[in-house]
Amino acid sequence: MPASEQLKALVEQIPDHDKGGSYVNLTPELGEAMRKLAAEILKGGRDNVLGLIDMLAEPKVGEPIKDIKPHYALHMLAVQVTDGSDDKARAEVALALASQLGGDRPKAIQKYLIQEIQVCGGKEVVESLGKMLLDPELCDDAARALAAIKDGAPEVLLAALPKVQGSGRLSVVKKLAVLKCGKAADAFKQALADADPDLRIAGGWALARIADASAADALLKAADAAKDWLRINLTDAAMSLAEALVAAGKKPEAAAIYAHIAKTRTDPAEKHLKEAAERGLAAAK
Repeated sequence: MPASEQLKALVEQIPDHDKGGSYVNLTPELGEAMRKLAAEILKGGRDNVLGLIDMLAEPKVGEPIKDIKPHYALHMLAVQVTDGSDDKARAEVALALASQLGGDRPKAIQKYLIQEIQVCGGKEVVESLGKMLLDPELCDDAARALAAIKDGAPEVLLAALPKVQGSGRLSVVKKLAVLKCGKAADAFKQALADADPDLRIAGGWALARIADASAADALLKAADAAKDWLRINLTDAAMSLAEALVAAGKKPEAAAIYAHIAKTRTDPAEKHLKEAAERGLAAAK
């Protein structure tokens, strides 16, 4: 939606940015003026949000940035509506931002919109973000925003995981781990056998995050079969699982993990792992 002349005039009231292209050096007085300006823009509701988005331009290498002010205006709105005073206004801004995802707008602009959704979004936009998980260029940004929103995010991430390809799978698994999604336990276990070593490590870390005692054997098996840095990382994940189990009151299960590591990490290069496992075993008993 094209920006109205009134909106353009409000955006022009934003002071020029500093030499670094940011507004980090605003004086308290200017900061207060910007808050009042954001409140004025917010009165235009969805139309003004869409108008600001329409003022954004696709960045081009070698050309000066021309849309810093509307960028900053959008960010001001996203921050302003998170003060808790008007959840309806917050949701309206988030939904307006989300409505512009998945269309023909340049991916760089859509990435920016997702970043602002991460600031102000709630459950009302998780479905829209979930669709962006299937876009290789937007998957990581969408997953990060979902993890920040939390409410309703685990279900959307888990539903998308079988369809996500490439590096996006790693992003989704990591965010499910951050959210401690117990329903993703099977997906985490499957990740232990993935061809991507980073995904295997993420799966191990995720199992530790959800303190899944039933995954101990699979995680230790994966760690035992690995070599070099992958073996170290998966062993660390196994010990993290043991620590989580101790915290959950499952000391026998934790002790079994520590005992296995202490018994099998006999190479001099793994001395630190053996000693850490022995300390953990003593505590678990």
